Amino acid sequence: MWIFKYIVPLIIYLALTATGLAQVPADSELYAALKTKDSILFDAAFNRCDPETMASLFTEDFEFYHDKGGATFGRDTFLASTRENCGKRDPKAPQASKRILLPNSLAVYPLYKNGELYGAIQHGVHRFEFLNAQNEYQRGDTAKFTHLWIKDSSGWKIKRELSYDHQMHQ
Repeated sequence: MWIFKYIVPLIIYLALTATGLAQVPADSELYAALKTKDSILFDAAFNRCDPETMASLFTEDFEFYHDKGGATFGRDTFLASTRENCGKRDPKAPQASKRILLPNSLAVYPLYKNGELYGAIQHGVHRFEFLNAQNEYQRGDTAKFTHLWIKDSSGWKIKRELSYDHQMHQ
């Protein structure tokens, strides 16, 4: 079993670095496209409470893995609680929480098969702020995220999302 714990990850790492998998520059078309998609996603989730826009950004077989909340399988299952919460939300009330992408934390790594771009890995760090009882935003946790984006005929969609290393900061 030690082979799976140590050798297989080493082989995967060496294969990825040997094939030249590298972060694309921040001024590249791919980086800009996925950064825009990231902004649309989190604006829909935190600012506008818009599960339909969120649904348009996920594959049907979307999977979400969270270090505190566990795993969720399927786009509709993932969005069920969002739809329910958005239905209860007072649109005149300030948003209950905000997501802030930390500057210079976003990285995008293209995925190719036979020289054709089919996907990308997007990684970044974000922090959250929440309203307290006095309706003032207070700093929440900071976390890392990783999105596996897949390109299909309708554009870029997230197939897998990882949300991890949530840390409370004072």
